[in-house]
Amino acid sequence: MKTIEVCLTPDLIHQHDLSGKIVVVVDIFRATSCIVTGLANGLEAIRPVAEIAECKALGKSGYLMAGERGGQKVEGFDMGNSPFEYLEEGVKGKKVAISTTNGSQAILKSEGADAIIIGSFLNLEALTAYLLQLPLGVVVHCAGWKGTPNLEDTLFAGALIDECAEEMEPLGDSALLAHQLFVANHENLLGLALQSSHAERLKSFGIEEDLEFCLEESKYQVVPKLIDGELVA
Repeated sequence: MKTIEVCLTPDLIHQHDLSGKIVVVVDIFRATSCIVTGLANGLEAIRPVAEIAECKALGKSGYLMAGERGGQKVEGFDMGNSPFEYLEEGVKGKKVAISTTNGSQAILKSEGADAIIIGSFLNLEALTAYLLQLPLGVVVHCAGWKGTPNLEDTLFAGALIDECAEEMEPLGDSALLAHQLFVANHENLLGLALQSSHAERLKSFGIEEDLEFCLEESKYQVVPKLIDGELVA
């Protein structure tokens, strides 16, 4: 049986052998939810970069600049880190360069996998179907918060394990922990996730609507994939 592992934070990704695996990067609040939303809404591609300066350089060559630090939009950028910005008509057909505190870093640290794809509650159904049709094991790479685990990404990892349970075996205690967390709280995911420390930080910016949107399940049918440094639908 194929296996599914969970890396709770990018600081632990070196403990996982990514060769021959699919890495699913997840940053529920809010980077991977933005990526899924944008590509579902007609963005051509999204390029994750580590530094603000890289975003600015790409901005000079026609990319929209998107990103945040500490949850707040970077000054001078076209977009912050709200999924609603990715629903605007003006983004369709464009390319975006994105740099966020946690999510883009996790994508870049997943190098070495056979494939890197993007997960969120928003594309859970499509993501599950995609993973089940392939013969490879999976590592769910949670972006966490500045090197520490967070509740909402761990809940998503547990939800994905639950969806794949008939064909994938959880491997390691992190996977078992994530799955049990989801099973115990699946009837109140929103209530629990909104208690997370990350949600509390973000709520101070008045973006509760963003957080609720990010927990909507299977709203979109896209599975973003990293190809030649860019995420495409």
